[in-house]
Amino acid sequence: MTRDLHLLDPVGDPKPNEECGVFGVWAPGEEVAKLTYFGLFALQHRGQESAGISVSNGERIMVFKDMGLVSQVFDEPTLSSLPGHLAIGHTRYSTTGASIWKNAQPTYRATPHGGLALAHNGNLTNTPDLEAWLRERDSHARVASKDSMDSTNDTWLVTALLASFTESMWDAALQVLPRLQGAFCFTFMDDNALYAARDPQGVRPLVLGRLERGWVVASETAALDIVGATFIREVEPGELICVDSGGLRSERFAEANPKGCLFEYVYLARPDTVIAGRRVHSTRVEIGRTLAMEAPVDADLVIPTPESGIPSAVGYAEASRIPYGLGLVKNSYVGRTFIQPSQTLRQLGIRLKLNPIRDVIEGKRLIVVDDSIVRGNTQRALVKMLREAGAAEVHVRIASPPVEWPCFYGIDFATRAELIAPGMSVDEICRSIGADSLAYISLEGLVASTGITKKRLCRACFDGQYPIPVPPRAAEQMRLIAQEGDDDDE
Repeated sequence: MTRDLHLLDPVGDPKPNEECGVFGVWAPGEEVAKLTYFGLFALQHRGQESAGISVSNGERIMVFKDMGLVSQVFDEPTLSSLPGHLAIGHTRYSTTGASIWKNAQPTYRATPHGGLALAHNGNLTNTPDLEAWLRERDSHARVASKDSMDSTNDTWLVTALLASFTESMWDAALQVLPRLQGAFCFTFMDDNALYAARDPQGVRPLVLGRLERGWVVASETAALDIVGATFIREVEPGELICVDSGGLRSERFAEANPKGCLFEYVYLARPDTVIAGRRVHSTRVEIGRTLAMEAPVDADLVIPTPESGIPSAVGYAEASRIPYGLGLVKNSYVGRTFIQPSQTLRQLGIRLKLNPIRDVIEGKRLIVVDDSIVRGNTQRALVKMLREAGAAEVHVRIASPPVEWPCFYGIDFATRAELIAPGMSVDEICRSIGADSLAYISLEGLVASTGITKKRLCRACFDGQYPIPVPPRAAEQMRLIAQEGDDDDE
C-alpha cells in the first residue's frame, strides 16, 4: 500500500527533527493494536513521515505501515484487523534513508524460528562494518550489493543481522547489539516475545511501563500516560529487555556510559515527558530563568514562539519580572504539509503556522523566546512579521547555545553547511534575522538547568565533543575544520 505524498514545510526552515518514536506492548487479552495506535499518537512529534504497527497473535506477525501521520495511516477497520497479544509501533522522520514507503517501519524479516519485526529510533555510525559482517555471515544473501537491499536505512541492516542467526532471538540480540555503534533504541518482536534495547550511552530516551495485564516500552513517558501504563523506570543504557509469558527478564550487553541527548531538554521531548526523574516542562522553565539572568534586556512584554518556546518564556518572565503574554497564535493543524505549496503559499511563509495578535504587541518592546536557531529562516520571517504588526522593538532570546556541529545520532542536521552559527558571530546572526538584539543561553547555563552533570550528557551539536565515534568521512571533515580553525588562530 503506497501513496504519492510530498512532505514539505511551507516555511522552508523546519525545526530540528529526531528520527523516530518507538512503542511496544505485551498484554494478552488487550487490544494491543489500539494501545499502540494511541501510544504512537503521543509520539507523533518525533516523526511525521510514516507510521507503522506490527502485531503478533502467537502464530504469525502482521505488519501495517504507510506514509503519513498516525491518524492518516490507521483507522478503526485497520486496527480491528490486527488481533494479537503483543505489538510494536513506529513513527518515522528520516535521517538515514529516503522518505519512501519501503523505509517505513517496523521492518520485517523471516527467521529460522518464525518472524521478526523491528522499530528503531536513532542512527548507527558503523554501518559499513555491519554490512561487511552480514556478508560474511551469509555470502548468498541478497545484501551482497547495495542495489538488492530491501531499503536504504540502518534499521533494515539490524533486522537482517538479527534474522541471520539460528539461535533464539534473545541470543541473537546479545551477539548483534554489542557490535552496533551510534545511538539506538529498539523495540522488536518475534512471534511470542517483546524486546527492547538501548545503546550503552543512552543517547535517545526509552522507558518501561506496567499495565494491569502487561508491559509497555516507549520513547517517552507521555506515551505511557496516554495508554494508562504506570512508569516503572528508564531502560538502562546497554540493557536488553525481553517480555514473554515467563515475565520480564533483563541483561546488560554493554557497560553503561550515559550520554543523554541535551537537545531532548531543549526541543525534542514533549514537555509532559519525564527524563531522569524530572518533568521536561520544569526543566524548560528553569532554562528560561537562567536565560533571563544571563541575557537581560529592558522590554515591555515576553512572548514565546509557540509551542516549544512557551515554558522557557514563562521562566524568563518570572525571573525578569517582565509580563508574559501570548503575542502569537499557532495554527495547530499546519506542521509538515502533504500539499505541494504554491509560490503564493511560500511567500506567506511563517503565517501559515503563526499569526501575531496586533492588539497585544503593537507599540511594545518585545522579548521573543524560542528554543533554538538552526538555519535562521524562521526567526528572520518572524521578526519581520512582528515589526509589520507594530512591535516597537524585537529582542530575540534563545533557550539553547548556538548549534554549531552536525548530529550523527538521529537529529536531522547532518552537515555544518546546514547551520547558521558556524559561519557567523552572534551580532552577525542578529543583523541577519533583523532583531534589535539576540542572545543565547550559555552551554554551562543550559546544562545546569537540566540538573544533570555535564559528563552524562551528549552536547556534541553545541561543542563538537562526540561521545561515540562518528563515521570516518565525517571525522576527517571535522579534523580539517579544526585544522582551519587553528590556522586562523595563528
